Amino acid sequence: MFKRIDAAVLQSTEHKVRVTVDGTVLECREGDSVAAALFAANVLACRDTAVSGTARGPYCMMGVCYDCLVRIDGRPNQQACMARVRDGMTVERQQGAREVAA
Repeated sequence: MFKRIDAAVLQSTEHKVRVTVDGTVLECREGDSVAAALFAANVLACRDTAVSGTARGPYCMMGVCYDCLVRIDGRPNQQACMARVRDGMTVERQQGAREVAA
């Protein structure tokens, strides 16, 4: 569904990182946001709403809407559009309401 503008010009010199998303290992471009890496891998939803369980995905891609909340390395409520992928990162779809830190 989503294509990179430079998809036809991918170079072998690009640095790749491996990220585990809901148990699946993805190879991503170093420097991409988690949201961009999810879109590039055709993962469109990263959380479910608290009331209806409706799937939500990145929307604004600039940290304003909070539709891209995911759990990163066990930490909930991380904005996928504001976090950069790094090798070995674990990303999980966030279920239901945001957790409040105690």
